Amino acid sequence: MLTAQDMSYDEARNLHSKWQKHQAFMAELASNKDWLDKIDKEGQVLVKEKPELEQTVSETMSSLQKQWEELESTTRAKAQCLFDANRTELFTQSCSALDSWLQNISSQLQSDDFGKDLTSVNILLKKHQMLEHQMEVREKEVQSLQSQALALAQDDSGIVEVDGQQRRVTDSFSKLQDPLRQRRQRLLASKEAHQFNRDLEDEILWVKERMPLATSTDHGKDLPSVQLLIKKNQTLQKEIQGHQPRIDDIQAHGTNMSPEKESEMDRERRADLDGRLAELRELWALLISETEKRNLRLEEANRAQQFYTDAAEAEAWMGEQELHMMSEEKAKDEQSALVMVKKHQILEQALEDYAQTIHQLANSSRLMVNSEHPESERITLRQAQVDKLYAGLKDLAEERRGKLHERLRLTQLKREVDDLEQWIAEREVVAGSHELGQDYEHVTMLRDKFREFARDTSTIGQERVDAVNAQADELIESGHPENASVAEWKDGLNEAWADLLELIDTRTQMLAASYELHRFHQDAREALGLIREKKETLAGAELGRDLNTVQHLLRQHTAYEHDVQALSGQVRVTQVQDDAARLQKAYAGEKADDIHRHERAVTEAWEGLQSATQARRLLLLDTVEKFRFLNMVRDLMLWMEGINLQIQSHDSPR
Repeated sequence: MLTAQDMSYDEARNLHSKWQKHQAFMAELASNKDWLDKIDKEGQVLVKEKPELEQTVSETMSSLQKQWEELESTTRAKAQCLFDANRTELFTQSCSALDSWLQNISSQLQSDDFGKDLTSVNILLKKHQMLEHQMEVREKEVQSLQSQALALAQDDSGIVEVDGQQRRVTDSFSKLQDPLRQRRQRLLASKEAHQFNRDLEDEILWVKERMPLATSTDHGKDLPSVQLLIKKNQTLQKEIQGHQPRIDDIQAHGTNMSPEKESEMDRERRADLDGRLAELRELWALLISETEKRNLRLEEANRAQQFYTDAAEAEAWMGEQELHMMSEEKAKDEQSALVMVKKHQILEQALEDYAQTIHQLANSSRLMVNSEHPESERITLRQAQVDKLYAGLKDLAEERRGKLHERLRLTQLKREVDDLEQWIAEREVVAGSHELGQDYEHVTMLRDKFREFARDTSTIGQERVDAVNAQADELIESGHPENASVAEWKDGLNEAWADLLELIDTRTQMLAASYELHRFHQDAREALGLIREKKETLAGAELGRDLNTVQHLLRQHTAYEHDVQALSGQVRVTQVQDDAARLQKAYAGEKADDIHRHERAVTEAWEGLQSATQARRLLLLDTVEKFRFLNMVRDLMLWMEGINLQIQSHDSPR
């Protein structure tokens, strides 16, 4: 505001400078107009966010807008005052200053410096653009001078001088337009030439930077590194393919440069440019060729590394299988042996299936060798190693299969032996029993059951023992590694079987002896009971009351004697005596005394029965004689009575 209100422009010497300063001030004021608009928008946003500040913001914005309008009006008034203060002097000073500036510009446009390189050309172009901008600004001043000249012409004061100054400035300004345009064209042509050289050098550098990748002899040490190099080479090829249009543009641009531009070049520079273009073509063709060659080499290396990787995987897999084949683990029983056999069968099947992989490796190596691969010798050796390892693994698998089957047969034999030994042990418990029976019926039952047991054991056991012995003999004859253990198992089994048979025989003999002993006691008791029964029958018999009864009893006693004799004839008593004599030789101690006591009791009872029978017979005979005598006496008495009666009847007279 202070600058706009400054009215110290009375002196003509500083009037023109004040006029220029005021114009700059007006330009500054116009540029800050946007600042005021920005503040107004911020105030509106603030009012929306905080409505309570609306009054304060409105008052502030109104005050600011009022001050701004006052500033603009004051500035316009000062400009008009400056212009009106001394329009003639101001016009003269403006024409003099503008003419001096145009002469300076004319000397700059006559310069032969069009830049030595792209950077200097760009600097000159920027300066020229600034100059053109200044010319546009000065053009407005020229137009302003024309307006001022018209205004001064109306006052008729120094019209000739004013018009001459205005025309001189206008003509000078118009004459600078063609040199300004020509210099711009020459600077653009120089820039284009330098830009082309820069682009050409950049492309040559770009090709040279990628040439080491294309000519590299690094083909990788393993499959991942080779594959990575292939990807990098493919990326380079794609990059080259994508860069081909750029190279074509450079070549076309270098070939189709306009004659005007060519005439401006020095012959030496043109020859150098042609040489650089030829160099770029050669380098580009070489880069493409080398990338294609490297791609072929990397493909060969990839096939080789793929073969080596597959071979290494095959060797690793076969090495892992070999560890399984060489395992020293032995099955502890038949179940684990069967599991190991099944696992081995799975391994053998996997080994058979893996033959396809080995065949593919062989085909791959053969193709590479036939195509004269650089590593043919190494590939051949590696394939030979894989084939040898596979053949060895198959032999090892066959050998392990034989061992596993031998182990399975051994465990089966061991199971048979253990089962049979367990069976024998269970039979030994029965055969080793000391139960000999508590009485005749009990021992008879034990003897009959053990006879059946012995018969079944002998039949079944002998078949099983013969089968196990046959298996053991077969293993021994086949040269089984565990021959000693097999022979030991066989001997142990046969010993256990012999012991069982011996126990059965012993048990059979013991039961037979116990049977005979209990049968003796049974026979003795039965004989003693029969004898007592006969004796009791004899003891309660009557002698009869008459001769007929006694004779009948005598006949009964005769039959009774026949029964007694039959008792002796049925080997009851004699058998007891013979068994007692035989058993007394086999037993001693209490059992011998018991046998003797039973035999003596039977003998004494038998002798007592015989004595009683004989006494009964004698008694009955005496009784018969008695009753016969009595009958004779009775008969005699009756006869005598009859005689007496006869005598008496003859003696008495009639």
